[in-house]
Amino acid sequence: MYTTELSHEGHHRRFILGEAPLGGWELRVEEDHAVVSCVRYTDWHRVERALGAVQRRVSELESGGWRVESITYP
Repeated sequence: MYTTELSHEGHHRRFILGEAPLGGWELRVEEDHAVVSCVRYTDWHRVERALGAVQRRVSELESGGWRVESITYP
């Protein structure tokens, strides 16, 4: 559903929102290809809020010199 990947000085961060295997949606945050956070949601309104938080975090990272490598909205 949504993936954003950023890079800065050889480091990578990825935010991935998609369907969870057991139903609902899963938001996974990866840093340097290691999963640092994985949350499953069953309420779409919580997904919308989480996505808003991710988008704010991406903006903060960009302000700190991170570069967006890719954004996917399948």
